[in-house]
Amino acid sequence: MAHFFSALGNPDIVFLRYALLVGLLGSIAFGIVGTYVVTRRISYIAGAIAHSALGGIGAGLYIQIKLGVQWFSPVLGAVISALGAGIIIGVVSLYAKQREDTVIGAIWAIGMAAGILLISKTPGYVEPMSYLFGNILLISKTDLIVVSVLDILVVILGSLFYNKFLAVCFDEEFAKIRGTRIGLFYLLLICLTSLTVVLMVTIVGIVMVIALLTLPAAVAGLFSKKLWQMMIFSTLICMVFTVFGLGLSYIYDMPTGSNIILFAGAVYLLSIACSFLLKKGKKIKK
Repeated sequence: MAHFFSALGNPDIVFLRYALLVGLLGSIAFGIVGTYVVTRRISYIAGAIAHSALGGIGAGLYIQIKLGVQWFSPVLGAVISALGAGIIIGVVSLYAKQREDTVIGAIWAIGMAAGILLISKTPGYVEPMSYLFGNILLISKTDLIVVSVLDILVVILGSLFYNKFLAVCFDEEFAKIRGTRIGLFYLLLICLTSLTVVLMVTIVGIVMVIALLTLPAAVAGLFSKKLWQMMIFSTLICMVFTVFGLGLSYIYDMPTGSNIILFAGAVYLLSIACSFLLKKGKKIKK
């Protein structure tokens, strides 16, 4: 890893510094939003939103390139489709009598299918795999600005509505008795998740987004007693995953996203084993 850290100072490989910066900045959004996602147990909803974003990306590429509407970018299409998918799932979850898992599965599949179809019909065909797995090494200054703005939004909303989101995650019934509009804040949480997912999907890919949204928070949750502690630990853990995965990819010339995900998965499994052994040890002492 020493070789990787020394390479960060090389003026000829500025892309490596950009990749590291976007990984560290993205960890803030992943740590905060991911904590809510894991605690509220809506990881499957985040997965559906991420995959439905591919439909918006495909629509954006098709409209921009095929139809010549330059202002309708893939990012805009992804934002619209992800927010739409999130709101639909949230409303169904709160008010409709349809099976929630069926709606989630349908949105997941339709979004993926529509995205692949539209991308394949766009002149200058783009390989869908680039959107599934992304390439963190192709980060630009614009991407850094986008992620920074997202971090600011997430921190502000997370701080302003911390107690409301806490109620949504842990004790909805008590919150309803106290007059908290649970439905409103649940939808707000879904929209915040959608925004985080879609902006990071365009940078690091669908698969990597889901991994970084859930695995760091899941590891942090094993060793945290309070939600704010879990957010801090999750952010730091996500940063470690990013740095280590990026370093390995640079040293051994391997795909960055895959390295980060595999390392995160290994740490998660190891953490579960350690947590189990610690609990078992405490029981034996008693």
